[in-house]
Amino acid sequence: MKQTKLVFIFPENTVEEPITYNLITNYGVQVNILRASIDPGKQGRMVVELGGEEIQISQALNYLESLGVLVAPLAQKIRHLEDRCTGCTACVPHCPTRALDVDRDSWKVSFDSEKCIVCFSCLETCIYHAMSVEEQFA
Repeated sequence: MKQTKLVFIFPENTVEEPITYNLITNYGVQVNILRASIDPGKQGRMVVELGGEEIQISQALNYLESLGVLVAPLAQKIRHLEDRCTGCTACVPHCPTRALDVDRDSWKVSFDSEKCIVCFSCLETCIYHAMSVEEQFA
């Protein structure tokens, strides 16, 4: 069984449709809603984990596309929590892309998210939990 995390963005004309019900009953996919923000008459957004055979997921995604629902993969992003960072610099040498750096005068660690490849090295290294994973929507 394949599992994938996706973001569904619903146009306002489909917000009141029983889309989740149809995905389960008509296509046999498992739908785990991780986060949702849906208001009648407005655009909706839902983060889901779909599970099923590849053919089932493919057919379900075709159904969503036919309704005008935008489907995008759920991406992750690393975030530097400056209030937790002590400036110990343990994370800096473990960053393969040099997204983490330290100012040698102030001992302040800086983070350049553009350089980050989400390898999780900093999360594994930082004992102060000053780095976290943030879900981003494509």
